[in-house]
Amino acid sequence: MNDEDDITSPSLESDLDLLPSQQPKSVLPKAAAVLSSMASPYRPQGSPAPSLSLQASSSSPSRLANLVKVIKKYISFLGPGIMVSVSFMDPGNYSTSVTASKFQYKLLFSIFVANIMAIFLQSLCAKLGAVTGLDLAQNCKKHISKKWNLTLYVLTEVAIIATDLAEVIGTAISLNILFGIPLFLGVVLTIIDVLIVLMAYRPNGPMIIVRIFEAFVSCLVLGTVICFAVELVTISNNITVKEIINGFLPSKTVIENDGLYISLAILGATVMPHSLYLGSGLVQPRLKEYDIKMGNYSEEEHSEADPGKHYVPSIDAINETMGYTITELVVSLFTVALFVNSAILIIAAATFKDSNTQETENADLFTIYNLLSANLSRTAGTIFALALLFSGLSAGVVCTLAGQMVSEGFLDWTITPSLRRTITRSIAIVPCLVLSLLSGREGLSNILNFSQVVLSFLLPIVSAPLIYFTNSKRIMKVGIRKSSMYHQNHGSGNEIQLDCLNNPSSPGEVIEFDELDDDEGDQLLQNNPQQQQQQMIDEHEIVAYKDMSNGTITKMLSIIIWLFITILNFYLVFSLMMGKDIPL
Repeated sequence: MNDEDDITSPSLESDLDLLPSQQPKSVLPKAAAVLSSMASPYRPQGSPAPSLSLQASSSSPSRLANLVKVIKKYISFLGPGIMVSVSFMDPGNYSTSVTASKFQYKLLFSIFVANIMAIFLQSLCAKLGAVTGLDLAQNCKKHISKKWNLTLYVLTEVAIIATDLAEVIGTAISLNILFGIPLFLGVVLTIIDVLIVLMAYRPNGPMIIVRIFEAFVSCLVLGTVICFAVELVTISNNITVKEIINGFLPSKTVIENDGLYISLAILGATVMPHSLYLGSGLVQPRLKEYDIKMGNYSEEEHSEADPGKHYVPSIDAINETMGYTITELVVSLFTVALFVNSAILIIAAATFKDSNTQETENADLFTIYNLLSANLSRTAGTIFALALLFSGLSAGVVCTLAGQMVSEGFLDWTITPSLRRTITRSIAIVPCLVLSLLSGREGLSNILNFSQVVLSFLLPIVSAPLIYFTNSKRIMKVGIRKSSMYHQNHGSGNEIQLDCLNNPSSPGEVIEFDELDDDEGDQLLQNNPQQQQQQMIDEHEIVAYKDMSNGTITKMLSIIIWLFITILNFYLVFSLMMGKDIPL
C-alpha cells in the first residue's frame, strides 16, 4: 500500500522471484551455525530454531514449484477476507439491490464503485492491523482524546445496531418464507441464532479454533454463492450479456433523483462501518502465529512481564504475511462480494422486467420471492430465501464479532459474546417487533432501507480515524530488531549484519566468528553464559524504525474517497432538510 516504501511485496513476490541461486554468496557460514544453535528467549523449549540458509543451492527449483509453494501459502491465509465479505452481502444489500432494480441494470455501476471503495478501505484496515498489532477501535483509544473517543464509540454502536437491524429483518423474512414462522416470532428467534457458535470463538486462542470458525462462516458464504449461481442459470433466458455489461458502465441514472439516493444506500450497504473494525482485527492471529513459530514472541513470557501490553508484530512477520493478507482480501471481495451483490440486482431486475410499474416501485424481498416462484418455479423462490437465510446468519456472526472488538477496544469492556449479542439484539429487535406487529412486511422493508441510509451517513465519521492513522508516520512505524531478517538483509553489500556476533570477549578485543572453528565458537558461548544472555537480549533490541505509512498516491486516494463519501452524504442530508421527496 505504500508506494514510497523500500519494503517490496512482503513475501508474495519473493516466493516466486527469489531463487536460491540469487541468494548472496558472501556470508559467514560458521557464524550462522553458531547463531542457529543459540536459544531464543521467546522460543518454546525444545522447538527447532529457524534455519538461516547462507549457501546457494546447486539446483534451482522450477517456476512451477515456486508457484505451487505460493498457492499453498495463499490457502493458509484464506479466511479473514471471506469473513469481511459477509458484511458486503448481508440482508441490507438485498434490500437496496432490489430497490435499485427498478432502474433495471443501470445501478450495477454503483455496486461496482462501492465495492472498489470498500476494497480500498479494507486494505487500509488490514495494513493498520498488521503494522500496529491493534484493531481500529484499539487505535482510537490509544491515539484519540477521551472526549472524542467516547463520541466515536457511541456513533459506532449506533452503526452496529443499525447493521443488526438488517440481520434481524433479513433472517426473520427468510424464516417466514421457508418455514411459515410469523414475522414477529422470527424477529424474536434471531436473538439466539448464533450464540452457541460465538461461545466457541476465541480470537486469542489456538489457531485451529480460529480456522474452524472461519471455515464455518466460509461454508455459509459458499452456500450463498451457490444459491445465486443456480438462480442466475435459472433466469439466463431473461437476460443478455450486453445488458449486464452496459449496466457496469457509467450512466446519468446514477446521479439523478432516486438513483443518487439508492446509490448512497448501496454505498452504505457495501462499505459497512462495522466491517472496518472487523477487517483491522482479523489479521493479528496469523502474524502472531508466525512470530511464535520463528521465536520472536512468547505469549507466556509477555503476559508475565506485562499483562496489559498488547502483541506487537515484528517486521519479519509483517513482511511475511501482509502481502498474502491483502491479496486474499482483494480476491475474496472481488470474487465473492461483488458477484453476490451484482447477482441480487440482476435477478431482481430480470424478475421485474415484465412486471407492472406499481409492483416495481413497491418491490421488497417478499416481492422477489413471489415473482421468482410464479414466473420461474417454486424452487427458484426457495433458493432465493435460502440464500437470504445464509446471509442473515453469517452476517449476524461477524456483526457480533465486530461489536465485541468495538466494546473491548474503545472501553476495555470485556464481556462474553453471548451477553453482548443479547444486549445489541435486544435493542435491535424492539423497533422490528413494533413494526412487524403494527405494519407487517411494509414496515420491516422501510426500516431495512432506512438502516442502510443511516449506515451511509455514519460512514464518513467512522472511517476518518482510519484515514488519519494509516497516513501518520508516528503511528505506522515498525521497530526493527537486531535479530530481524530485515535488519540483516539491509546491511552493506552482501554481508549479513549481525551486531551480536561482534561483541568483544575482552576489553579492546573483537573476535570475528569466521576466524574460529566450530568447537572454538561453541566453547566461547558455553564459557560466557552472561555474554550469551546479553546477546539474546540484544537480538530483540530495537535499533531502528521503518515508516510504513501510506505513500503519496495512497494518501491522496484515501483523502479523495473520504471527501467523496462525505460530500455525497451532506448533499443528501441537505436534500432531506429541504423537503425533497426521497423514498425510504
